[in-house]
Amino acid sequence: MLPKINCLTKDKEFNNVFQHGQAGFNKIIGVKAVRNQSDKSRFGIVVSAKISKKAVERNKIKRQIREIIRARLDKIKSGYDIMIISLPDILGKNYQEIEESISRHFKRLGLYK
Repeated sequence: MLPKINCLTKDKEFNNVFQHGQAGFNKIIGVKAVRNQSDKSRFGIVVSAKISKKAVERNKIKRQIREIIRARLDKIKSGYDIMIISLPDILGKNYQEIEESISRHFKRLGLYK
């Protein structure tokens, strides 16, 4: 589980990342990132009902993404608000494929130390 201090919680924070963030997308994941005024990086995960009508499947995807972020938290630069948006093709993917996709996006956006 991600610490509360590393989570985006307010709609205003999500909207700021969505409107002003640098973006990277592929078939399964989209990542948007923008600088914040904090010394911590914060993350938001979006898995809409368009992905699956079943909450069990949406929650599984969120848990996998949270675990990927938690494992890499010490490698990620501080001072960013990062939003991870799942896309419909994520349903058939396993943990390693999601992990590779997120890692590629973080490298491309310069979020690793």
